[in-house]
Amino acid sequence: MSPSRTKEELVVTPIKHAPEKKCSMGAIITGLDLNDISDEELEQLRAATHKYQVVVIKNQHNLDPVKHWDLVTRLDPTAPNVHGHGTVKQFQKTGGLLSKRDVHGIPTAPNVRLIGKGYQGDDHFGIKNFTAYGASNDYHATPPSKEAFAAGNTQFQRWHMDAPLYEREPPHFTALRCVKAPVGPEITINWDDGTGLSMKTKPGLTAFFSNVQLYDLLSEEEKEMAENSWVEYAPFPYMWIENCKGNANGLGLVTQGKEHTMEEMPEWNPDFVKTYPMVWNTADGRKALQVHGIAVRKLFIKATPTSSVEVVDDVVKIRAFLHNWQSRIHKPEYILMAPVEEGDVGMWDNWSVFHSAVDYPDAYGVRSMHQANLGASDAPVGPRPIGVL
Repeated sequence: MSPSRTKEELVVTPIKHAPEKKCSMGAIITGLDLNDISDEELEQLRAATHKYQVVVIKNQHNLDPVKHWDLVTRLDPTAPNVHGHGTVKQFQKTGGLLSKRDVHGIPTAPNVRLIGKGYQGDDHFGIKNFTAYGASNDYHATPPSKEAFAAGNTQFQRWHMDAPLYEREPPHFTALRCVKAPVGPEITINWDDGTGLSMKTKPGLTAFFSNVQLYDLLSEEEKEMAENSWVEYAPFPYMWIENCKGNANGLGLVTQGKEHTMEEMPEWNPDFVKTYPMVWNTADGRKALQVHGIAVRKLFIKATPTSSVEVVDDVVKIRAFLHNWQSRIHKPEYILMAPVEEGDVGMWDNWSVFHSAVDYPDAYGVRSMHQANLGASDAPVGPRPIGVL
């Protein structure tokens, strides 16, 4: 009889950032098998993800998609047992901007979504002969030229949190498995917004910044305002902006008057419209400035607990207000390119970070990713209750 295998010890190692970086997040986790994760290990993983906001779980080459889905459901066991954006059919119907690319669920675990770029193979976990069209720079109003892109110049695609922002709550966690990564020299991400900012990265990685750190960058007066203010998102928000284009730096939208009017939208339920505080309390007692600017239809600005409320429903003013704050964290020194390799699972605290895909030239090859999250069982809460008008 062969000796029984002894489980490795789960080890969490903070990412050591380069001297010029100001990132306050990121960790590498080893000694964990997501196909066989105990309740104790699950709680260690939960705590590490809250603390470090983004973790890379190494060596998950053989992860069963069913176990992948089990992971996110065990982390929020009372949440509705469906992907954060609903079923694939629901997503294709009302996903708007997000559903312009084909999305497939893994047949054995339909809530685990295949995303990526390029031909995924004759049979990818039961998905036959599928070519994925990834998150590309075509979303931008001013993408790089074909020549510049082929030479390795690119942009952040779209900074966001994973959130339906209508009917369902934002997932607490997203778990993104790298099945196949592109191979090639470093690419250059250009802000292309007049700042002259740029940074280099390996192709195929996901970018992150911390909205906890963003909150800390506000002045004391701005923190007070943010804690007392809230936002209202549009019904079916990604359908509302399906004809809009993003800024070249991936942060926010160019305002071109292309948003749908409410009369053009499909029938919607006012009870499903989401109103959230600007600042969200994190699970470990911190504060995150967590506002998904591209989907905000109304801002409710309140400078102090006793101030009157200013209602802002002009998207030009809404986007300018939010960009003034969010652009402070949107600099190379604050951005983490999560060092995910083939076989790894990147996981993040979706209530405290923003992330963005980064497109790369086709010549670098295929990117295959399995993504899983589910709408949370609870709604975000801020340090102050949302006011009543």
